[in-house]
Amino acid sequence: MLDIAEELHRWVEQGRDFAVATVVAVGGSAPRRPGAALAVDADGTAIGSVSGGCVEGAVYALCQQALEDGESVLERFGYSDEDAFAVGLTCGGVIDILVTPVRAGDPVRTVVAAAVEAAARGRAAALARIVSGPRELVGRALVVRPEDLSGYGGFGAHPELDRTIAAEAGAFLEAGRTGTLEIGEQGSRCGAPLTVLVESSVPPPRMIVFGAIDFASALVRIGTFLGYRVTVCDARPVFATGARFPEADEIVVEWPHRYLERTEVDARTVLCVLTHDAKFDVPLLQLALRLPVAYVGAMGSRRTHLDRNERLREVGVTELELARLRSPIGLDLGARTPEETALSIAAEIVASRRGGSGVSLTGAHTPIHHDVTSEPVRRIGSVA
Repeated sequence: MLDIAEELHRWVEQGRDFAVATVVAVGGSAPRRPGAALAVDADGTAIGSVSGGCVEGAVYALCQQALEDGESVLERFGYSDEDAFAVGLTCGGVIDILVTPVRAGDPVRTVVAAAVEAAARGRAAALARIVSGPRELVGRALVVRPEDLSGYGGFGAHPELDRTIAAEAGAFLEAGRTGTLEIGEQGSRCGAPLTVLVESSVPPPRMIVFGAIDFASALVRIGTFLGYRVTVCDARPVFATGARFPEADEIVVEWPHRYLERTEVDARTVLCVLTHDAKFDVPLLQLALRLPVAYVGAMGSRRTHLDRNERLREVGVTELELARLRSPIGLDLGARTPEETALSIAAEIVASRRGGSGVSLTGAHTPIHHDVTSEPVRRIGSVA
């Protein structure tokens, strides 16, 4: 539900009762990933989506029922050719959805409120909810934040259960992951088995665009569209201006490698080097290729690429480090304009992030949806 945190936070502040349906697990070619949510308030207003349209009507009705009876429910939707009129996923997948009422006076409301407030304000938080197990525990929740890893809320079943789930949710949060885990009712192998959904909300990933050129302006726009916090960096103040890059979150006038030395990056950060000048490229890429970032791409012709690689070898960059460099940057779309080139770069970033091949889906025998970033089910206290 943290993907619609801003809207839910407004609902909480307005005192609205609502029910939220959250994707717990998917199989096959389901359109939305775990954590995607649809919420319905007492007036019938709906926000979000759990299936891109396939089962929204049925889930909407489940939310209305949950608001009425106050009960959480886990429902499975799947494709079936036995009943052509069944409510299911036309794409052939399977999707499990947890529907939870969030009403005034419900214990879960204060936990959900804390989680959606943190996410809406751009702060890191992980929300853990029991999705299957003893009926009285389903829907109960706990929220973990970096400043409070012991967790707020709880499950009221066993003290060790709260401690174990808080620790696991903290690990999910550190990795920025959303997924499920299995655990015993008493926090280990003891007691009835529980399935817990952990949703992580972390600040937007960074895209740093080096080189304030016309292609950069288009890349800034598409980076923002994809949800990145975009920084433009160039050593030339006449080009690195707010007027030229109004959509950028930050504009830095500094030598690129010096800025990269002092700024914060992580495993989700993407670095796009569009400077196309050896005096900028070489010191910048020498540093960038040794950082634990998600993507490093550099613009230039194939001749520029070969020359740049030789220069990088001369300053000590290894072949293993060079293998990380996406150059010439982008996928082969035949792009020519700045907008087309930005699309080609963005497509390569998405393919790298999601594990896609970059080939046309027409005639290909590859999955439409890849899942390289989801967290597999983890069993706590099981015997190896």
